[in-house]
Amino acid sequence: MRSHPPRPVTALIIDDEIQIRRLLRLALESKGYEVREAENGQLGLQACAVHRPDVVLLDLGLPDMDGLEVLKRLREWSDTPVLILSVRDEEAGKITALECGADDYVTKPFATGELLARLAAIQRRRHGNDAPEIVFGPLLLRLDRHEAILEGEELKLTPTEFAFLRALARHTGKIVTQRQLLREVWGPQAEDQTHYLRVYANFLRKKLGNTLLVRNEPGIGYRLVEPL
Repeated sequence: MRSHPPRPVTALIIDDEIQIRRLLRLALESKGYEVREAENGQLGLQACAVHRPDVVLLDLGLPDMDGLEVLKRLREWSDTPVLILSVRDEEAGKITALECGADDYVTKPFATGELLARLAAIQRRRHGNDAPEIVFGPLLLRLDRHEAILEGEELKLTPTEFAFLRALARHTGKIVTQRQLLREVWGPQAEDQTHYLRVYANFLRKKLGNTLLVRNEPGIGYRLVEPL
């Protein structure tokens, strides 16, 4: 019996600049993506509903509505990974986008290689948060046993270190904002204790060595990535 070829990953570009859409289409199609386009927010939301893309690249500066409004509406019914593209480079704007449900944020102008790598990373978030295990590269987390296995060897982690690593591993490649981390690891009362993050990020870096990186996005949050 002949097997069917795998369905290509579908990417939807929501951007009013035709030059950007053309650039993105060329880059994405070169990697095997099936690409659809929308030139404003309303058409983008309609395309999401009709075509159910696997990933969305969303500009914030759209002619008919702000990209954040598009993101909020999309998040009412879909968890499709969303990569924000924007000329806005303010930290506060990035944090707002991430807290509204964006999976990552790339500032224009961007390098296509970095953009494709970010897309690949956010698509890995297909594991449910309640899964008994999380696997990322050489790391295995057994959530029910509170065990961390790195390259076949158990990591000796304190409960707080494990909770910090678990929070990052659940969103591998994706930025987890400072507020998200503080709420998940220490609770809502610790939202202004950002020094906790610096301290425990350093603890994890020492224990992970060069196998995985805890990368700081200054003023925004942290992400867990594999070294290049």
